[in-house]
Amino acid sequence: MFVIAILLVIAAVVLYFVGRANDSNGLKFGALGAVLAGVFSLIVSMTYVISAYEVGVPVAFGKVGSPMTSGMHVKSPFTNVTTFSTRPVDLNLSDKDVVEVRSSQGGVMYAEVTVKWAVVPSKAVELYKLAGTEDAIQQRLVYPDSREIVRNVFARYSSEQGYASDREKINAEIGDLIKERLAPRGIVVTTVNLRNVKPSDALQGQIDRKIQQQQATERAIEASRTAKAESDRRRIEAEGIARANKILNDSLTDKVLMNQCIDAFKEAAAKNAIYTVPCGNGTSAPVIVDGSKR
Repeated sequence: MFVIAILLVIAAVVLYFVGRANDSNGLKFGALGAVLAGVFSLIVSMTYVISAYEVGVPVAFGKVGSPMTSGMHVKSPFTNVTTFSTRPVDLNLSDKDVVEVRSSQGGVMYAEVTVKWAVVPSKAVELYKLAGTEDAIQQRLVYPDSREIVRNVFARYSSEQGYASDREKINAEIGDLIKERLAPRGIVVTTVNLRNVKPSDALQGQIDRKIQQQQATERAIEASRTAKAESDRRRIEAEGIARANKILNDSLTDKVLMNQCIDAFKEAAAKNAIYTVPCGNGTSAPVIVDGSKR
């Protein structure tokens, strides 16, 4: 715009002198119009508007100025302004950018992570010196640092912790380390989300075999527990029967057995006239019961 203003002023001067030489009012009015257009172009080239949620970094003749906040600013026509958005930007480490990580056991996994980051307005000049543009900030600072931290954190955990049991803990640790790494550079990290962790095919095979072994072990333990319970039940049952038999054997003397034998055959003699009752220990004479005497 500044170049256009200069050209318009030059054109106005030429038109004025030509019009004066030819005594032409039309050329003189044309010169006046060119001057007005040149002044307008010069004013436009000296103003710059920073949109909401942006910060600008002015550079004039290789010298970096102070950050420009949202609003209209007056600048030199020779000043270039580079703007950075202060809204959060998503860095998605997925698909072709998915992070390949290794556990402490050497298992390979693929982690999908989203890092939400934004430029700190007061640090815009430092970020401009480090990267130059918003895209360069993500590619040179946020992207490599995030991938490095994700790998380092997963390397401290086992495969099972990485894809299952400790994912929330790993996510929190990754978030804290990324925030700590990028904050001094003028980048605020608002959210880190470990969206998915997928084991490699080789690791998935190991996981499946381990699950099968665990299931087989659990079945064997359950079978052993059932067998032991059945053995204990039978032992207790046998001990109970043995104790009952001992009590019965101790209580059944020859006299008691004789009386029970006589009573039993008295009941039988009620149906038959005479019975020879083989009671006793084999040394005494048999007992004769007369069934007719009742």
